[in-house]
Amino acid sequence: MNSLDWAVLIGYFGVMVAIGVWSHKRVDNVSDFFTAGGKMPWWLSGISHHMSGYSAVMFTGYAGIAYTYGVTSFVTWSFPIALGIAIGARLFAPRINRLRSRLHVASPLEYLKNRYDLKTQQALAWSGMLLKIVDVGAKWAAIATLLSVFTGVSLNQGILITGVITAIYCTIGGLWADALTELGQFVIQLLAGVAMFVAVVMELNDMGIGFFGAWDEPALQGHEKPLVGPYGTVFLLAFLFIKLFEYNGGMLNQAQRYMATANAKEAARSAKLSAILWLVWPVVLFFPMWMSPLLVDSKKPDGSDSYGLMTEQLLPHGLLGLVIVGFFSHTMAMCSSDANAIAAVFTRDCAPVLSAKARAWNERSGLIAARVTTVVFLGLSMAAATQVNSPAFGDIITVVIKWVAGLMGPMAIPMMLGLLRPFRRSGPTAALTSWAMGLLAFWLVNYPISWNVEGGVPLQYQVSIPLAVSLVLYILIGYLKPEDTPERDALIERINTDDDGSAGAAAVPAPAEPRDGAVAAPSKD
Repeated sequence: MNSLDWAVLIGYFGVMVAIGVWSHKRVDNVSDFFTAGGKMPWWLSGISHHMSGYSAVMFTGYAGIAYTYGVTSFVTWSFPIALGIAIGARLFAPRINRLRSRLHVASPLEYLKNRYDLKTQQALAWSGMLLKIVDVGAKWAAIATLLSVFTGVSLNQGILITGVITAIYCTIGGLWADALTELGQFVIQLLAGVAMFVAVVMELNDMGIGFFGAWDEPALQGHEKPLVGPYGTVFLLAFLFIKLFEYNGGMLNQAQRYMATANAKEAARSAKLSAILWLVWPVVLFFPMWMSPLLVDSKKPDGSDSYGLMTEQLLPHGLLGLVIVGFFSHTMAMCSSDANAIAAVFTRDCAPVLSAKARAWNERSGLIAARVTTVVFLGLSMAAATQVNSPAFGDIITVVIKWVAGLMGPMAIPMMLGLLRPFRRSGPTAALTSWAMGLLAFWLVNYPISWNVEGGVPLQYQVSIPLAVSLVLYILIGYLKPEDTPERDALIERINTDDDGSAGAAAVPAPAEPRDGAVAAPSKD
């Protein structure tokens, strides 16, 4: 990097902070901070939903998969996400929006206290927050790894730089700042992605390799196959189910984008836009990665540095800075949205159980608590990032695929399926048992069993078995021990009944008393 690249990077950081300061004016209460008051346009929600699913892991871990295996990086990652979100546009997005517009909640997990009971809500809330600390930690480590390639700063310095900048704008401006910065980040990503695509095509032409003829090169032998190595059919099907839950709200931050729109119809439109972007745009981003074996020799065994090396080799200064900004934009978009979601879960779901004072927070106190929680979460995730390459966690892609994908299912299934009428019989017993046994299955498959299997348990089973165990138990226990009650049925009906489009922004009340109770009184919509 030279002074021009640094100017682009520093300018980007300045704009992000400025957006946070501007967004501060739109945040008057907890509803504004966590769900944009239900006033976010569907197209902004859709772009924000799309961008909050990216991180620099794509340019490190998935770049390594593309370098090693080829197009399977798209087939087993962004394609399942696109399909899962498209399904969720009808199945989950409208219902999650009604959590805000009808039940007046600010956290995606807030409704679980009445859908199941307090124990279930707390189990899912605390385990989800712990998983997110590890997940976001992997994202910080990914962007710090890329930053070290270009600038030579240490891993910890890179984590500190990106974390502090993100903390400033997302803490000041809440979800509005997240969404608006993600819109700007989308534009940057568009410019950077197209620049890299064109640079790779021109370089291949200079080498006498045609756009389609590249696949005949020896270095890309077998890279055109959609399912190879550990990324086979079982992995694809498991990942489709995982992403169906994860990217429609199971990991919380995407649920907020659905909640932020004015009504259920707008939420569905935002999901459809996000699905289209996931289907089309990653092809442009992945093409240079697929071609990377022809252009660079990775210095790391997993190929995770291949994209960084390629940008340094192919792009002039200025454009190089823009691409580096693109790396940052991905990670900061996801991490800031995760921080906002976890702050919502803690202040709305956990703090009222821990403290009587939290149950009496007014708007000002609740907003201060939300901002403090955001900073604390970012600090904990940055601390976790320093341990990503330790024996306990493994490398970046291991954390993202094995830990996050493997553990997400047991946490998301009670939350997501609890929204749907066909699963109304599944109550607290089904939810808690499926959650606990799914976590136990993850531990058994990834550690004791894997230690005793030559070569370890294949990746597709590491991520699919916990999900399968949770899903089967949730459904089976619901039929064997139905726990549907008139109150729970009434709540499910409010979530599933089509609204008339008149349900706009709803003020969010102070956190409720931490007790099991009947469904909140219906609002007039």
